[in-house]
Amino acid sequence: MAKYIILGSNAFSGQDFVDLLLDDPSAEVLGISRGVPKPDLFLRYRQRRDLSRFAFHRLDLNSDSDTLLSFLDAQRPEYLINFAAQSEVGPSWEFPEQWFETNCVALAKLVNHLRKQGYLKRYLHVSSPEAYGSCVGVVTEAAPLNPSTPYAASKAGADYLLGCYAKTYGFPLVTVRATNVYGARQQLFKIMMRSVINIRKGRVIQLHGGGTAVKSYIHIRDVSRGELAILSKGRQGEIYHLSPDSGVAVRDVVRIIAESLGKRFEDVTETVAERPGQDAAYVIDSTKARTELGWAPQIGLREGIGEVIDWIDANWETVRDLPANYVHRP
Repeated sequence: MAKYIILGSNAFSGQDFVDLLLDDPSAEVLGISRGVPKPDLFLRYRQRRDLSRFAFHRLDLNSDSDTLLSFLDAQRPEYLINFAAQSEVGPSWEFPEQWFETNCVALAKLVNHLRKQGYLKRYLHVSSPEAYGSCVGVVTEAAPLNPSTPYAASKAGADYLLGCYAKTYGFPLVTVRATNVYGARQQLFKIMMRSVINIRKGRVIQLHGGGTAVKSYIHIRDVSRGELAILSKGRQGEIYHLSPDSGVAVRDVVRIIAESLGKRFEDVTETVAERPGQDAAYVIDSTKARTELGWAPQIGLREGIGEVIDWIDANWETVRDLPANYVHRP
């Protein structure tokens, strides 16, 4: 059996990737996150009857780094996928040192240790297109990095760092940059989740800058499938984009949600000030993954939004009482 270790397995993207891996009966999957496991409704893999090939371990990439490294050496995984990161943009302006501690410093200790071991076949690094800054025109994997926020700068720093180890030591790195990931089980403060919840509660949705920023929304399962393809078939040292065919303004996404719930967009939204460092667009080119790996998104935006609404409605008795605001954890 192939052994996979997922750092950040409780994260939205991590839990879906765990679930996808468990479709393979030859995969042994170990999940690592710093927090206690979320309620089962937020973890897709917990809906499975058989979890005999999965085990969870609670470790912090920062405070438990020595224990984590010893655990990795004892387990000797062939594949390591790293979703563990500080990933919110706004709070990164207030606590930039924490973003760099996790996304760069802890990562440096991890990769420097792993490159001296002989068990890894592949290391999948989860980067972000925000490292490019505002995406204008056709943005390929060769585009220069131009971050606009502390979060984006920390991700760019991580990318440069890992690239050094790949070039100098042949570290078995592959990197993914996926656009705006969404789907059922996402954090409740994210725009789609928050919009559905606010409308259901009769509250107004605040749109930063009027929601004119263009995003490239891609369903979480399409991203997980792409990440598995990169891990399995991607060329060592290469970066791969995962993105839909086109971008869409945030306000248009909220409009689809409002109309799906039988509401007028104008009645459920208000414009507030834009966030500092907000890039105008995240639209990147994913031709490389499509041609080299045979990957393509399969879940359309309206279908995906419908899934989000159905999940919230099915779990409304629980979801309605949960906090829907971002809570920072250092």
